[in-house]
Amino acid sequence: FYCFGCGAGGNALGFLMDYDNLEFPQAVQTLASAAGLEVPREASGPGQQRAAARERGNRALYNLLEKVAGYYQQQLRSHSHAARAVAYLKGRGLSGAIAKQFNLGFAPPGWDNLLAAMGDTDEHRALLKDSGMLVQNEAGRVYDRFRDRVVFPIRDQRGRVVAFGGRVLGDDKPKYLNSPETDIFHKGRELYGLFQARQANRSLRRILVVEGYMDVIALAQHGISNATATLGTATSGTHLERIYRLCPEVVFCFDGDAAGRKAAFRALEAALPCMEDGRQARFLFLPEGEDPDTVVRSIGAAGFERLLHDALPLETFLFESVAGDVDTATLEGRARLSKLALPYIRQLPEGVYRQLMFRELAQRTGLELSGLLHMQASPPPALPPGAAPPPLESSPASEQAAPAHSQLPRQRAALEQVRRGYSNLAQAAIALLLHQPDIARLSDPALLAELQGGDIDLLRELLGLLSRRPESNTAMLLGHWYGTPEGDLLNRLAGQERLIPRAGIERQFVDTMQALASLPQRSKLAAQVDKLKRANYAEISDAEKQRLRELLREKLQRDAQRKDGQKH
Repeated sequence: FYCFGCGAGGNALGFLMDYDNLEFPQAVQTLASAAGLEVPREASGPGQQRAAARERGNRALYNLLEKVAGYYQQQLRSHSHAARAVAYLKGRGLSGAIAKQFNLGFAPPGWDNLLAAMGDTDEHRALLKDSGMLVQNEAGRVYDRFRDRVVFPIRDQRGRVVAFGGRVLGDDKPKYLNSPETDIFHKGRELYGLFQARQANRSLRRILVVEGYMDVIALAQHGISNATATLGTATSGTHLERIYRLCPEVVFCFDGDAAGRKAAFRALEAALPCMEDGRQARFLFLPEGEDPDTVVRSIGAAGFERLLHDALPLETFLFESVAGDVDTATLEGRARLSKLALPYIRQLPEGVYRQLMFRELAQRTGLELSGLLHMQASPPPALPPGAAPPPLESSPASEQAAPAHSQLPRQRAALEQVRRGYSNLAQAAIALLLHQPDIARLSDPALLAELQGGDIDLLRELLGLLSRRPESNTAMLLGHWYGTPEGDLLNRLAGQERLIPRAGIERQFVDTMQALASLPQRSKLAAQVDKLKRANYAEISDAEKQRLRELLREKLQRDAQRKDGQKH
């Protein structure tokens, strides 16, 4: 396929992965099913058998949850206690048509209505427990999770019911209740209403992110059919990548109070790494105490669309937020603004928008753009946890104290060297995992506990995925991150040729992980050595000279151990 508008193109697998947000194995299975073909499997082993069993279990879950949604809809129409639920929905201004569109239902009062209706076999009872629809207490009693609530089926992007939300009708707590996370439901990935938005709009120009189910449904009732809501979590990068695959613009809608602005800023932080050229993110703040439901009922769809049109662009909200009470009329204030804003602008992907943001900051601070770009190109002053400048190789006797003004460039260069060390080692470990995924079993998650940063985080995510799905192969791993910046890096690393026997790959992976784990301690040791070496050797005390000799001895021992480990 090829889109002459945006330039996107690819094969049928890529289309399904992009359009339906499928992982690689799901896209293969979908195409095979459409063609009436069986997907060939790798030689059967424990991992493949577990994967096949999980796939069968997931299909059974999807089928059962669709029936559960139908059961709740039927209860809303016919149960003797449904009058309160119907009155509540009508009181919120919802029509029968919109209730049908979102498959709204009713969970009757009582402890075992769903259990009695749907748990007719041991298999169904087990599936209902696995999906979180049934709860088992400490005494072993099993009962319905949703009782006396309006029920909202949660559908994934392909329209399959994966979970439910419930709104209490009485005074019980919590007011809103969601299904727990399961093998088929992850709150950090799904957006309520996204499936309905795609069904109602042949082409989405913008997607609105609001805070609750009722906001989504109330807006749809008034003809605004492009609203979605997160499921009790903050907006994540995964949410945003899913949105940006469908349309170029997202508008976040929050209450204008302090809590709403705090939530909006968290959304802004999630959006920054996703802001490739051509994408937009804007922020709409409603009057305090109002929500989209009340506002759209008050001013109508046309009025609400005008509010969306006037929403704050990301750059405006960012600069307003970081400036706070900074007095930009003073030199100190402008310097502080640049220090506060730079870390956020650095998170933007390379491109025109990033350059324009630097230009905007330059105008607000009065700095020359070239000077600002030079500042952002220099590593930030904070070291990674446990890291410090690496050692110099000159001897203490010949080392003279460096002038204070010459130390800062050295520290910056050293920091960059440390960061390159982290990144290079992490990428080396990732490449080995892509070539031989089953070596993940040789890693100890505790080794990465003190480390953080872009490639380290990706390595940690990769190891976590392989821990949960040990049967994953290279194609599955690439499919999991398909269409993301991380996916581009993984594709590049997977394409690197490695002519190493299997035993060599295992040894190299273990050595790489150990080198990563030791880097903070080695950097800390190097910093102590460097500090003493920068002092005038003739002026330091005998105790400091002894400490320097001990540190140098320890460093030489560590270097020798590391080289010896690499030989074996």
